[in-house]
Amino acid sequence: MDLRIFTEPQQGASYDTLLTVAKATEDLGFDAFFRSDHYLKMGDGDGLPGPTDAWITLAGLARETRRIRLGTLMTAATFRLPGVLAIQVAQVDQMSGGRVELGLGAGWFEEEHQAYGIPFPKEKFARLEEQLEIVTGLWGTGPGDTFDFHGEHYDLTKSPALPKPAQDRIPVLIGGHGAKRTPRLAARYADEFNLPFGSVEDSEKQFGRVRAAAEEAGRAADAITFSNALVVCVGKDDQEVARRAAAIGREVDELKENGLAGTPAEVVDKIGRYAAVGSRRVYLQVLDLDDLDHLELISAQVQSQLP
Repeated sequence: MDLRIFTEPQQGASYDTLLTVAKATEDLGFDAFFRSDHYLKMGDGDGLPGPTDAWITLAGLARETRRIRLGTLMTAATFRLPGVLAIQVAQVDQMSGGRVELGLGAGWFEEEHQAYGIPFPKEKFARLEEQLEIVTGLWGTGPGDTFDFHGEHYDLTKSPALPKPAQDRIPVLIGGHGAKRTPRLAARYADEFNLPFGSVEDSEKQFGRVRAAAEEAGRAADAITFSNALVVCVGKDDQEVARRAAAIGREVDELKENGLAGTPAEVVDKIGRYAAVGSRRVYLQVLDLDDLDHLELISAQVQSQLP
């Protein structure tokens, strides 16, 4: 079971804060540092000092880290043209020596689009599907060849399909709770399928749908890595759990129901239940980015107990 650190910088984090967390992620033996791709805070809080761009952040971290994987959960297809996104991700992959992964989703948060003048199309899923075909097609075009695509939303003619990533194939993550279109899209494009903030039971059902879609498409289901993203709140005892829950404005019982919360033993047990339904990777949503002791505890007493 891989444990990855997943951050939500739109809630309030500077690049320096993210760098500190990424370096701790590497030093403490976690597998990867991921971040959301949002430009507006959600819920309470002031969001200061303001948003940071996901791929600019990851470009910086690519030069400041050496081992951990770097990526997004999820880049919004509404934020970038697919050709530009392919260039950005390939460049960051080169800058990191081949450690980048791309989570790509349709985009959903209309208010952030309004706040920063980003078009918010009514039909987003079809755009996402075209973006996936274009981005992976550009990366997969052979040296000296060109790439063409003529779709409903995007049109590319004689693209040189450059630059190329450092990796032969950048892993693509697709996720979500959709029962039909999402599994079909994952079966075609995903190296990893991620179910965000879902129960063990929800995960079992959705993983099953993706496996069935993969097999129907003629692809081995075990070619896809299945993962979860869950809020994390661990303490050495009940008092420390309660303190950390209060610091992020959440209730302990709710966190235990909907995330990974409690003592290390409780969290290890719950991760085991996700593993039993096929999850091989968990993205730990860390909401208090100043609490590095939290990461140290998870590394020492949760990660160390996982197979």
